[in-house]
Amino acid sequence: MTSSYGLEGRAAVVTGGTRGIGRAVAGALAAAGVLVCVTARDAGEVRRTAAELGGVGLAGSVADPGHPEELADLVLREFGRLDVLVNNAATNLPHGPLMEAGADAWREAFAINVEAPLRLVQCAWRGWMREHGGAVVNVCTEGAGHVGPHVGAYGTTKAALLRLTQQLAGELAPRVRVNSVSPGLVRTELARFVWETAETEVAAALPLGRIGEPEDVARAVVWLVSDAAEWITGADLLVDGGTRVRAARAASGYAVHGRLRAHSPAPSTGRGAV
Repeated sequence: MTSSYGLEGRAAVVTGGTRGIGRAVAGALAAAGVLVCVTARDAGEVRRTAAELGGVGLAGSVADPGHPEELADLVLREFGRLDVLVNNAATNLPHGPLMEAGADAWREAFAINVEAPLRLVQCAWRGWMREHGGAVVNVCTEGAGHVGPHVGAYGTTKAALLRLTQQLAGELAPRVRVNSVSPGLVRTELARFVWETAETEVAAALPLGRIGEPEDVARAVVWLVSDAAEWITGADLLVDGGTRVRAARAASGYAVHGRLRAHSPAPSTGRGAV
């Protein structure tokens, strides 16, 4: 990763920053000279990642009361500034038909995927960005633009996050730019059940011929938070290998939807970003 974006010395928070897309984003920002704070639920992974990046970390769920405030306080105390916020942490539960979605799981999905990003932006705004400016990127999903089997809750929350991105962009301009990235199928642990046994089939249907890597998304995020994108706000950047335009290329159905129909996860909370 080049440091030509002029990000040296700035400070960033990356949620869900110990694996997958979040880890790649945190690493790319650190390589560009950014002081990075990561947060995730596993305390050991947070400590390890923070040490690898030469930054700091805070274990916990972004939806826990007080966690956004504690996170902002940590960054301001350790780095003296908070220029960049990447809202990457997410849950893909409840998985299955919406008619089977329980009330508690539905509320938790919105608490993690929609409310937590808002609370984190509020904390960053009040602590630093209102006076000094900054950039926010929310990690959404290509799937928010259409329906799919068994991902109704996830898609609905991410559609809400897209709308939140636009609203915040309008309210916080010109001091703070707020954008989103929407990945297609990326090689993450959370999405392993989709790509592991059908990668060749899925990749063949994409115009660019492969599924995504976390680094593909990370490069887009680094660009969006840099001054190279200083006239961009309220935008959603698709990083999907051409998923949205595959219909012009593939004659058969989308293999990812077949994998989603076949998947029946155990009843547990899975959090991360895909």
